[in-house]
Amino acid sequence: MSRVIGIDYGSKRVGVAVTDPLHITVNALGTFSPNETIDFLQGYLQQEEVATLVVGLPLLLNGTPAQSAQGAQQFTNRLQNTFPQVQVVRYDERFTSKIAQQAILAGGLKKKARRNKALVDKVSACVILQSYLESVRR
Repeated sequence: MSRVIGIDYGSKRVGVAVTDPLHITVNALGTFSPNETIDFLQGYLQQEEVATLVVGLPLLLNGTPAQSAQGAQQFTNRLQNTFPQVQVVRYDERFTSKIAQQAILAGGLKKKARRNKALVDKVSACVILQSYLESVRR
């Protein structure tokens, strides 16, 4: 089976997570700048079979696109153009940063480690991907 990659896009940092081939577990791959993310994914897709890229869709509580949605859409378009053989899916990312921060806190990390925004982005990518997997299993 192929893997699924989850992406938490930000204009400064992009968190990336991946499933195992059976889509049972989700693991963080890292945090990159937007340009580094494309380069990283090109190398990763040469080594691993990936069926789907799941990009977080930033929405407001009322369901309308957040200000950052335009940048996320441009990044999504870039992914579609760079990887036409891979399905690219947008998935609602509301509350993922909050859930990620709570998970980091529950993990017992010290306050300094919890302020690490790159860590929050990686965990957010995991939350987006896990939520997506749960939605397609229903």
